[in-house]
Amino acid sequence: MPAAGSTLTVTSPPPSARGSARPEGAGSEFAPLLRQVRDAGLLRRRTGWYAAMIAVNALALAAVWTAVVLAGASGSWWVLALALPAAVLSARSGFIGHDAGHQQIAAGRRANRVLALVHGNLLLGMGAGWWTDKHNRHHANPNHVGKDPDVEVGALVWTRAQAVEREGLARWLTRHQARLFFPMLLLEGLALKVASFQDLRRLTGRGRTVEGGLLVAHAVGYAALLLCALPPAQALVFALLHHALFGLHLGCAFAPNHKGMAMPEEGARWGHLRRQVLTSRNVRGNPVVDFMLGGLNYQIEHHLMPSLPRPHLRLVQPLVRAHCVRLGVPYTETGLLASYGQALSHMHEVGAPLRASA
Repeated sequence: MPAAGSTLTVTSPPPSARGSARPEGAGSEFAPLLRQVRDAGLLRRRTGWYAAMIAVNALALAAVWTAVVLAGASGSWWVLALALPAAVLSARSGFIGHDAGHQQIAAGRRANRVLALVHGNLLLGMGAGWWTDKHNRHHANPNHVGKDPDVEVGALVWTRAQAVEREGLARWLTRHQARLFFPMLLLEGLALKVASFQDLRRLTGRGRTVEGGLLVAHAVGYAALLLCALPPAQALVFALLHHALFGLHLGCAFAPNHKGMAMPEEGARWGHLRRQVLTSRNVRGNPVVDFMLGGLNYQIEHHLMPSLPRPHLRLVQPLVRAHCVRLGVPYTETGLLASYGQALSHMHEVGAPLRASA
């Protein structure tokens, strides 16, 4: 049994992480696993489970915002303490939108689309269309520079080749990006809203009208609720704190999944199973971790079968791990803190050439 926080890589025999293209003549390595999961009935929808979870989340959100209104009437700054549960429940809404975007919840695409719009655009001000387009491209080519938007050059960079091109303030950020990573996540909640509005230019017709209308409804409703419940100064501080904690929470859920894992080189031809397993890292689960990370700690299983309902991820994990052992494909699982350490180590290593030349 590995110690808490340690990394477990299951493989037999151990191939090179970068030289693990599908063996010639192997056929589809993923098909037998998919057939096994289907035969076990684990691809079936869990509509009742999701309905209960969505209802509980909605009631909890209503309770928190009711508490904000009641606490605001007293004028006490202790109302800011409610920004924490509001941020946690907002992240829950984000996870529901994520699952709906992957068609995990309902059998029909229309129902999943409605759920994604309600939990993304209306409740969070985060565009379902923007997120779905970006996230689907990530799933198709995880960690592949030039194809995965999550490893594009932005505030952070993910390869040394990207790092050496940086100039000015961006160069300074890259030198220190490992130390700045978690503080920068405090801005992510606002950045998601800005990106969602910017993406409306990509949409056309009814899609732009629906998504834009819901984003505006969120912004107006959120501002009206806070300004009616709190004095302007308190409302502003509450909004900033709420968004900072929300961004930090979401970033902490997504950060452990791929950073520091294999990055396919240009021209690499990995099959679906290796492309998803070698670029993904699982975080060892328990009820608290599963809740806080929205099931994304089972990142390997989620990437292999994105439409797999969230409560089935932990049930599929033993099947996936055993299949990887049979194929000799490394299966990486680590503790939560160790996953952050590995991600930060990768970011620190990327910035090394800039620190050496400073």
